Amino acid sequence: MAETPDTPCIAICSMDRASGLCAGCGRTLDEIAGWIRMTPDARRVIMAALPQRMIDAGLTPPARK
Repeated sequence: MAETPDTPCIAICSMDRASGLCAGCGRTLDEIAGWIRMTPDARRVIMAALPQRMIDAGLTPPARK
């Protein structure tokens, strides 16, 4: 089973004004700022929601390797 990365950051850091999400990873500013303090389980929950969150906001989720 593939391991989940520690962060969804892909170094395309640009906040989308309309949605309030990072156009690169789909996280909010609060999530980005608090990421280091989150538990691995909390991170996994957020990461699982990111692709659909970005689609709902009209953003293109990045391809994950």
